[in-house]
Amino acid sequence: MPRLREVSRAEVGDEGIRAAMYNLLFGDRDPVVEPGTSTGTPGDWWTVFANSELVFDHAVAGFGVYRKASLDPILRELAQTRAGYVMESHFVYSQHCKAMRGLGESEERIAAIAHWQVSDQFDELERAVLAYTDCLCLQAGRVPEPVFDVLRASLSDEVILELTYIASLYLMHAVMARALRTEWDDVDDRMSEVMVDGASDDALRISADDTDDDTAGE
Repeated sequence: MPRLREVSRAEVGDEGIRAAMYNLLFGDRDPVVEPGTSTGTPGDWWTVFANSELVFDHAVAGFGVYRKASLDPILRELAQTRAGYVMESHFVYSQHCKAMRGLGESEERIAAIAHWQVSDQFDELERAVLAYTDCLCLQAGRVPEPVFDVLRASLSDEVILELTYIASLYLMHAVMARALRTEWDDVDDRMSEVMVDGASDDALRISADDTDDDTAGE
């Protein structure tokens, strides 16, 4: 279950972007009562975002960038899929693997996004896009100049800005999906203390008395 309340069809009314998207995705169903989308997801990303009409409308407008952007769709999906992978959002990664496939990409290239650094599946520009996405997601925007040089050699300023916006947008979507536990990111945190029956933690109990005289002053 997502961490926020899901908004029923009756609550969104019959007008506006929320109603239009509910109709598009769910038909006549109330997605809270009968969940599911045509892509196989539960659909609760939409019902959770519907808690704020302002946020919902802004998110849908962000998706509209795809239809107008000059950025090559393959480069766009490389960035989005990689963002989902490195941010550990099962939802974003899974959905954009499917989007890559829908663009005619091979299974080998889709699988190689996880280990692009050692793969021969991508050309120089594609590797730069993947590296740039890693810089945005994993290095908080700290980008080595050689990465940007490759982007500049092939892409206009307009397209680089679109790439930056879209990759960063999906960094945000990945983080939000995990935080709110929507769709395929409704999973428990895997990090927990491992308790083993019969094991002792005596060897891990280190006190000041255990410190060597030689190192005590370091």
